Amino acid sequence: MKNNLVTYSLIGLILIPIFGFKFLLSFIGNIVLLLLLIPLLILLVTFLSFNSLKSKVNTCNQCGIIILGNETACNNCGANLSGINGKKYENFKKPSETTIEVKAEEVK
Repeated sequence: MKNNLVTYSLIGLILIPIFGFKFLLSFIGNIVLLLLLIPLLILLVTFLSFNSLKSKVNTCNQCGIIILGNETACNNCGANLSGINGKKYENFKKPSETTIEVKAEEVK
């Protein structure tokens, strides 16, 4: 531990007269700035990716199922999804309130 402290002290004593205190302060300032900006950058990328995913979510008007992507028909009930905006949720039926007609056929 003492050898490392002595080594870094000697390097500092050599670099400070060559580059000056202004270089040392700006170097430390840039490192601190990077440590503060990297989490902000990660937060910004996360926010943008969440908004991108949110814009691709649609909800069927008939059965209320949530659909990702640019589907043209509902996977659950087969309703036409053209013109549906994913942000209008007030007119949707709950999936538990809807019924799907199923025709049974006898297998021979």
